[in-house]
Amino acid sequence: MNSPLTLHNARVLVAGGSRGIGLGIAQAFAREGAKLSICARGVTALQDAATVLHADGAAAVHNYSCDLADPLQIQAWIDTAAAELGGVDILINNASGYGNGNDDASWQAGFDIDLMAAVRASRAALPHLRNSAQPAILNISSINAAVPTPRAAAYSAAKAALNYYTVSLATELARERIRVNALAPGSIEFPGGLWDQRRSSAPELYKQIHDKIPFGGFGHVEDVASTALFLCSPAARWITGQVLAVDGGQSLPA
Repeated sequence: MNSPLTLHNARVLVAGGSRGIGLGIAQAFAREGAKLSICARGVTALQDAATVLHADGAAAVHNYSCDLADPLQIQAWIDTAAAELGGVDILINNASGYGNGNDDASWQAGFDIDLMAAVRASRAALPHLRNSAQPAILNISSINAAVPTPRAAAYSAAKAALNYYTVSLATELARERIRVNALAPGSIEFPGGLWDQRRSSAPELYKQIHDKIPFGGFGHVEDVASTALFLCSPAARWITGQVLAVDGGQSLPA
């Protein structure tokens, strides 16, 4: 039976797709039989991720080592991926500089990777998306954009800017029926991720955040991935310019 999401052979690019939420999203598309290109800096992690995606049923997997703070490398990835896959239908901007400090380097990382990597990748992908029958861009933001924390001012500010960019670009492209949305995950735990590390390095903070989430704990990569799959599919063809929280109620008023 064909999936109602009709994503078989869809050509999907995932920035920051070698681990965590990015890999989880890529796996969700792989299980629908999509063609995938993932990029990240680590070559070994990309190769391992490609093996996983092939096993999950991807129709094709292309991986590309790319520093997403570098505009030229972003352009090269998009162009190479489009050539390898035969075009682009969906772009997922998932990379983050994780600017958790208040120093200049943290702010610069947030600007270069959380915001400008998405701007540059979207700009580079647009000529290809205009040739797609089901074009979509999905930016991975954070509930910190709306509910900031003093522990991550640079990260929160960059994600807030990404949300504004999402709505602005959606407005610009609406007449072309190129959909642009964002997901704002709450606290998501996965092996090797921030909350997995804090379970042992900062157990009091881990428990404090864990116990505050109305649904009773941290979310999982699959919670974000399944929502991403829907938003990028033709099943969501009438949705654009939205920032959707995926957080188990974490951002609700106390």
